[in-house]
Amino acid sequence: MFSRFIKSRSLFILASLLFITSALTACGSKSTTESGKSDGPTTTIEHAMGKTEIKGTPKKVVILTNEGTEALLALGVKPVGAVQSFTGKPWYDHIKGQMDGVKVVGLESEPSLETIASLKPDLIIGNKMRQEKVYEQLKAIAPTVFSESLRGDWKENFKFYAKVLNKESEGQKILAQYDEKISQLKGKLGDKLKSKVSMVRFVTGDVRIYHLDSFSGVILKDLGFARPESQNKNDLAERGVGKERIPAMDGDYLFYFTYETGDNKATDLEKEWLKDPLFQGLNAVKNKKAFKVSDTIWNTAGGVLAANLMVDDVAKFFEVK
Repeated sequence: MFSRFIKSRSLFILASLLFITSALTACGSKSTTESGKSDGPTTTIEHAMGKTEIKGTPKKVVILTNEGTEALLALGVKPVGAVQSFTGKPWYDHIKGQMDGVKVVGLESEPSLETIASLKPDLIIGNKMRQEKVYEQLKAIAPTVFSESLRGDWKENFKFYAKVLNKESEGQKILAQYDEKISQLKGKLGDKLKSKVSMVRFVTGDVRIYHLDSFSGVILKDLGFARPESQNKNDLAERGVGKERIPAMDGDYLFYFTYETGDNKATDLEKEWLKDPLFQGLNAVKNKKAFKVSDTIWNTAGGVLAANLMVDDVAKFFEVK
């Protein structure tokens, strides 16, 4: 009888231990879900600052570049935090409808570490050119990966973001759609692609002539447009241009854009140059082929959404339906 009692007690203790273990496992599982941490296999991502391990598909992402914000939105990922748009209060017009509830975490040049930490992200995506100095502080908050540069082909950064977010197949589809859009417009443009396209930007205290390795320069190259000889260079832009360089701005078409921060200084500079006799004497101006376009879409935003909108602009200005 005593032995039966001991046996029953042992079975009871074993059952209790199994119950407690199961409960703790369930609690741990629930905690992972509630914290926003992602489940799944761990992936090692090589990036501009080294290697970082990312578990599964991140759920709470903070993005520290404007073009990166566009990439996330295109991939169906709404960030918990993002840097403020260069123009807009706080977001560009073309993305603000998708940014409800997203926390502003400072500027590209000065992200707020305190705000980022308060969001408890499971992934931070930044850029070496912009935030290299605070990388160590960022990675102490959450796994952090950096793209290398913000110049040149925007598609390279987009592919990187898609990989980091475990959305490479979605990213490939988005790029394929962009390529198809480019292909269709090229077919409609026909001989108009022989036109030499010039680009000029007005910034407070500075005038720039844009070259091939700029956001809009890459898209014009994708479309197959010719560029004036002085702009057919594999770099970003000629900066600090004086009025003696106005003749170098000429082309069959001239697109100019102005980075205005609200004090009207860049706009005043634009007006001054447009009235100059040398500018008025450009063939593009005399032929009414000089157009003002959005600085946000043609330069500043720098992401996949803006790229598609710029292609739409080109179709409009070249009167292609």
